[in-house]
Amino acid sequence: MTQIRRLIDLPGVADLEAKALMKPGYADPLRRDEFPEVDACLTDLFGLTGAEAEAAPRPDDWDGIERLSPRELADLFEAEGWDVCDAKGRPLRMLGQMAEPLALAMRGVAGRLPEAPFVPEPSETRDAWGSGLAAEAARFRKR
Repeated sequence: MTQIRRLIDLPGVADLEAKALMKPGYADPLRRDEFPEVDACLTDLFGLTGAEAEAAPRPDDWDGIERLSPRELADLFEAEGWDVCDAKGRPLRMLGQMAEPLALAMRGVAGRLPEAPFVPEPSETRDAWGSGLAAEAARFRKR
């Protein structure tokens, strides 16, 4: 089973998402020049800026992913193993800025994918103390 990678978990993405909530211009690719931290984040993550992603040559079989709606993008990226939504399942505000560099890097056309962080395997054994403490806490709250 392929593990889904979350875009919001990559360094700097959650900060930009919060800024885009307060100032929607962060999410607008046409206003990229006003917010240099967006290109700095894209360069750190994918090795290319938004302008470099737009200018990158496309292969003949390129599907025009940059012209899709946010929901269509989210579905396509999920099929490729990327979660580009927030905790409530809505596409990220910054997806319009990040979709093209991510798609280019995923497909090996330009840029690079960020290194996968270490994620430990889930433990198969349950902590005997943890379940007892949770039950005791529930009994205490009822009193």
